[in-house]
Amino acid sequence: MRDFASFLQGKPTLPSLWTGNINFAKLNPIPHRYRPSRAKRNQKKRDTYNGAEDVISLQRSLNPLVTLRKLQNHKWRLLDLQYTILIALIIFSLCITPWAPLIKTIAVAGGLLLLTVPATSQFFFPGLSIWTYLIYFFCSRFIDAKYRPHIWVRVLPALENVLYGANLSNILSAHTHPVLDILAWIPYGLGHFGAPFICAGFLFFFAAPKTVPVFAKCFGWLNVLGVTIQLVFPCTPPWYESEHGLAPAAYGMQGSPAGLARIDAILGIDMYTTSFTTAPVPFGAFPSLHAADAVMEALILSYCFPRFRPLFMIYVGWIWWATMYLNHHYAVDLVGGSLLSAGIFYFAKARYLPQQQADKKTRWEYDYVEIGEQTKTFDEEYGRMYNMGYLQRRGSSSSDEWAVGSSSSYSASSRGSGSLSPALSDESGRSIFSIEIRPDHERCEIPQLTEVAV
Repeated sequence: MRDFASFLQGKPTLPSLWTGNINFAKLNPIPHRYRPSRAKRNQKKRDTYNGAEDVISLQRSLNPLVTLRKLQNHKWRLLDLQYTILIALIIFSLCITPWAPLIKTIAVAGGLLLLTVPATSQFFFPGLSIWTYLIYFFCSRFIDAKYRPHIWVRVLPALENVLYGANLSNILSAHTHPVLDILAWIPYGLGHFGAPFICAGFLFFFAAPKTVPVFAKCFGWLNVLGVTIQLVFPCTPPWYESEHGLAPAAYGMQGSPAGLARIDAILGIDMYTTSFTTAPVPFGAFPSLHAADAVMEALILSYCFPRFRPLFMIYVGWIWWATMYLNHHYAVDLVGGSLLSAGIFYFAKARYLPQQQADKKTRWEYDYVEIGEQTKTFDEEYGRMYNMGYLQRRGSSSSDEWAVGSSSSYSASSRGSGSLSPALSDESGRSIFSIEIRPDHERCEIPQLTEVAV
């Protein structure tokens, strides 16, 4: 009878296999001084704009003091050095231009006014890198030749032959036709200049709020870096090889419209001949900013509207073909510009691009915006190494504690506390095992496991 009564009382309580808490942080082979702070690493990714008014509202104030107060209360970060670089490039560009104090003063005063008035600064401040690029590009013609580096004539043709076995630009431009000229002119002569505005318009109306400022910064910095590389590493384009062979190039030589001269002949107007002949950077073949800009636009549009990704990729291939058909770039120039564009985009995607919500069609439907990619939990980052694929982050707890157990055995109290004790649950009749991860990294010994015979 006693045996039957003891059987009804339930299973015997087993001793815990672990006598203490295990600190899995000690299992990380990376030394602590080389590990980034978890709070700092995820601080930007956790940024969230809550409330419909905060997300979609636009500034209407015309009082510059509002912007000055924001600047006074701004917490400066290392990333803010980008504005120092942009301001330095603007000052450098204005200093090397011919003496025109009145025009420069008006331009600087107008720019400062647009940047300080809240109603205009919300559009012009994110595009500061674009305005810097335009000033930097057009003023680079005034850099003295004695400070410029050597012009490379043979590098790009040699790379073209080594990588692809032939000069693809010469092959594609060998056979021309007026119909092909028009097909190449549409993306190269029209799309390159109009696509950024069309892209920004679609992103403003149909993408998540805060997407256009990120696109503007990426686009501007892409072109600033591209022009800098072209000035530091000047290379002759394919049209130079067609007109001058491999003879050494010199500063002061005029540029060439190459295949775009046929467009002027077809249209009967001087649209490209004069502008390309007097181009500020005639030897800026590498990297190709036509290809870089197209790839940037395709990547960010594919991120926001993934169902149209094939259409965007077709546009990239179209402009790639046009640049080589019109004899303006080698294939290696296109690859270099595309890699530069992809690097900037994926950097911005991980940290600054808002996450798109599939059920939202326009910007006015967003109630909140999450910035950057989704954060990975400790288990997702290190689970494969330590075989902890069953661990899950407790979202309701703000601490760095973790709990593990059967999904059907979580009680309401355990969800609130964020951790469970290593014991057996008498109500459910199932054993629950929990592990607490402590944020501290103090030295501790991993307890030895012992077998328990039942």
